[in-house]
Parts: sequence; structure tokens; C-alpha cells
Amino acid sequence: MIAKIILVTVMGYLLGSVPFGLIFGRLRSRVDIRNYGSGRTGSTNVLRTMGRKAFLMVAALDVLKGTVAVLLAGLIIGRSSLGVGLYDMGRPAILSMVALAAVAGHIWPLFAHFKGGRGVGTFIGTMFAICPVAALFGGEILIIAAGLSGFASLGSLAGVVGAYTIMIPLTFLYGFPIEYLFYAMAGSILIAAVHRDNIVRLFNGRERKLNQKADIRSGSPA
Repeated sequence: MIAKIILVTVMGYLLGSVPFGLIFGRLRSRVDIRNYGSGRTGSTNVLRTMGRKAFLMVAALDVLKGTVAVLLAGLIIGRSSLGVGLYDMGRPAILSMVALAAVAGHIWPLFAHFKGGRGVGTFIGTMFAICPVAALFGGEILIIAAGLSGFASLGSLAGVVGAYTIMIPLTFLYGFPIEYLFYAMAGSILIAAVHRDNIVRLFNGRERKLNQKADIRSGSPA
């Protein structure tokens, strides 16, 4: 069982590490997206660099890889569990580990020199596999907040916090595994930490708007 847990966790990280923004930029526009805007490979930088069609494709793939990572892990481990002291590490705990590994893979991807996106799409994707209601709720808040404010970062933060918040009543009133609540909390904290530069710019009134085109980064080839 330990070998299976290691396998699915590594698999989750590797799936999360697939840099669809970087791949799509090179195949479609022959650009290295890391040379533009924020320098990240996530869908928001794709939007600012290559437009809406590329954004929709990359965003969908980033969500999908999170969902696939958790679903594949569930198929591999089945209903197995592992006793750790007095705690029985069952399916929810293992899937939560895999989900967090997938988000970490997106943020620090092995296949892109550990410089990826901010993990939001992949987090929502993992939540689709764990708790579709929370994923849909968080996704709707993300879209509404980003649309009304014009800031992708604000929408992203509102979305992940919304997904975590809805998990609280789902856990304590409807019996969802508490491990999923802990995962939603850990994922939200991680994503907020990765957004710390955006948060500072939001408070200082210098955050980039969604419709603002990405400029080439200083020191990058033209």
C-alpha cells in the first residue's frame, strides 16, 4: 500500500507539472510565454499574451489535469487504506495528498524548470473529482468576481476561498470526509501564498487588469 501511495502522489505531481500554457504557446504562436507578462505559464498569462481562444484551451486543460490526477489515483488505490499509528489513512486522505501534489506540480512544474502558474485551475480541477459542488461553487465565484472587478487575481482568490468555505457545511452538516476540508484549506493557503505579489499590487492599486496585454519581460529575447 505504501508503494501505491508513493506512486499516485508522484503521478499527481507529474500530471500537474505538464505546462500546457508553455506547450500551447510554443505550438500555436511559437513563443515562450515565460518571456511575457508575469513570466508564468498559467492561463491568465496566456490570455494576456495569446488571446481568449488560447486562454480557454489552456484553462480547460489545467482544470482537466487536476481532475484526471485524482480520478486515476482513485482507480489505482481502490478502497485500500493504511494504518498510521492510531490514524487510518483511507481513500479521502490519499486522494487529498494526490490533489495537493497536482497543484504543487502546476506551481512548481518539473517540466518547466519549476516555474509554472499559480495553481487555481488545477485546484478547481481536483475539487471537481473530490467534491463537484464545491468546484462549481468556487468556479462561479471566480468568474463573477473576476468579471465584476476586472482582476483575475481577485477572482482566483475569491474562487478558491469560496470552494473552501462551502466545504465547511458540506463536511459538518452533510458528512463529507474532513480530509477534503483540510485539503481545500491547504490548497487555498498555498494559492494565496503564491498570489502574495498580486495581493500587494491590489492593495497598492497597481494590479494588472484582465484585458491588459502582456509586455515582453526585461531581459527576454524579442
